[in-house]
Amino acid sequence: MDFNRNIGPRRPFFFGPDQTQSSGSRTVNPPHIVIVGAGFGGLEAAKALARTPAAVTIIDRQNHHCFQPLLYQVATAALSPADIAWPVRSILSRQSNARVVMAEVSGIDLSARQVITNSMPPLPYDFLVLATGAMHSYFGHDEWAPFAPGLKRVEDATEIRRRLLIAFEKAEVAIDARERQDLLSFVIVGGGPTGIELAGAAAEIARYALVRDFRCIDPRASRIVLVEAGPRILPALPEALSAYAQSSLERMGVTVRTSTMVTACDEKGVVVATGERIPALTVIWAAGVKASPAAAWIKADCDRAGHIKVNPDLSIPDQPNVFAIGDTATVFWNERTVPGIAPAAKQMGRYVGQLVARRIAGRAEPRAFNYRHYGDLATIGRKSAVVSIGRLRLKGWIAWVFWSVAHIYFLIGARNRLSVAFDWLWDYLTFQRGARLIIQAPNSTAAVERRGGGHVIETASTPATSPVDLSRKREVKSRRIPRKREPL
Repeated sequence: MDFNRNIGPRRPFFFGPDQTQSSGSRTVNPPHIVIVGAGFGGLEAAKALARTPAAVTIIDRQNHHCFQPLLYQVATAALSPADIAWPVRSILSRQSNARVVMAEVSGIDLSARQVITNSMPPLPYDFLVLATGAMHSYFGHDEWAPFAPGLKRVEDATEIRRRLLIAFEKAEVAIDARERQDLLSFVIVGGGPTGIELAGAAAEIARYALVRDFRCIDPRASRIVLVEAGPRILPALPEALSAYAQSSLERMGVTVRTSTMVTACDEKGVVVATGERIPALTVIWAAGVKASPAAAWIKADCDRAGHIKVNPDLSIPDQPNVFAIGDTATVFWNERTVPGIAPAAKQMGRYVGQLVARRIAGRAEPRAFNYRHYGDLATIGRKSAVVSIGRLRLKGWIAWVFWSVAHIYFLIGARNRLSVAFDWLWDYLTFQRGARLIIQAPNSTAAVERRGGGHVIETASTPATSPVDLSRKREVKSRRIPRKREPL
C-alpha cells in the first residue's frame, strides 16, 4: 500500500513506500486499518491496535481531539480551548504503527475497499472503522442554524462565547431600553446535560463574573430561559434529581420552561407551540443531534437520526470488515439504545480494536459487544451537580466535587489536568472567568477594533460615530486623559 511518503526507522510496522516486508522468500503486505474520526471512539480503537502488526491510519478533518463534555466551559469563558483539546499526532506519537492524516472524507467505495477524501488519492483499507460522531439536529429546520448555534466543536464553543460576551458589550452602549433588554435575554433550547450546564454557567457569568465590569447596565438583570419540549429536564436521570436540577437553576435566576416546544427561530428569538414569542438576540441550540453522513457513504440501513444499524459485533451487515461505533451507530442495550456519551464510544472503540487485532492474529474473536453503563453526571453551576451511578444518588456540593474529579481524571495529559483544576479553583474562589476573549468571526456584523487604548464596539444600531447620551455618560466614572502640552 502506497502512503505517498517514506517512513523512518521509528515505525517498524510501516515498511517503506510500498508498505511491504520480506519474510523468507515471500513478501508480506501488513493489513491496513483505516479509522475515520479521531474522537473518543476512534482514538480508543487506534490505541487498542498498538501492538498489532498492522498499519493504522486515522483520518480526521481536524488536527485535534476535543474533550466534548467540557466544551460548554469554553463557550461560557471558564476554560480556554487549549485546556480541552490536544493534537491527534501528539496523542499517538508514541504508537509506532499509527499514522494521522488531516483530510475530509467524502465517500466510501465498498467494492474497491477505498476511502475517498478531498485532498489525497483514494486510501485502500482491509478494515474500516467509522467513528465520525454526530452533528446538530434542528429536526428538519436547518434554516435555524445561523440563529441558534449548537455545541459540538471548539469552533462552536468560541462562537457561542463570542455571542454571549458581545451581547453584554452591545447592551452597554444601547440607547433603547427594549433593545437593551433583548440583548440581555438568552434562550437555551434543550433540557439535557448540555442545556442545563450552559444555562447554569450563563447565569453565573451574569450574576458574578460580569457584575462589576459594566457601568451602564446591570448584568444581573439578564434573562436566561431554558426551553425543554419534554415534561422535565434531564429525562435520563431519576425524577428526584431532575427536580433538584430544575430548582437549582431557578434559584440561580434561570426560567425553566418544560413541555414547551420551539416551532420557529429567527434573529429576534424563538416562537413556541402556543404561539408565544420569547424575545432574545442570543439563542443556543442544545436540543438534539444527528449522525454524520457516514450511512449515506456506504448506503447502510439507519434510523431516523442517521445512526447505522450494526450487527452485535458492531460490523455493518454484509460487510464484516467495516465497523461503525459511537454516535455513528445505533446499538441496543437493555431494550433501549446505547446513549451517545463518551464512555459508550470508548467502549465500542476498544471492543472493535480488540476484535480486529484478534482477527489479524487468527485468534478467537470476543463475544458480542456488551455496553456497561457507569452512570450519569451533570453539573448545574457553582457547588451544584447531580450524580446517578447505579443505586447511588448524589446532589449538591458533594456531587459537584465528584463531577469535577471525574472530568479532570479523564482529561489527557498532566498539564491539562493541572490547568483545568487551577482554573476551576480560581473561579471558585474569585467568581472570575479567565477566558473572556471576544474572537471576532470573519464575516461578523460587529467589529471590535482598538482605538486610543480602549475598545470600541461598532454595530449597525450603535455606530462608533453615533451621538452619546450625555445623561448616561455622566454616570460612568472614567479617568480624565491629560491634555498634551504644546512645546514651548
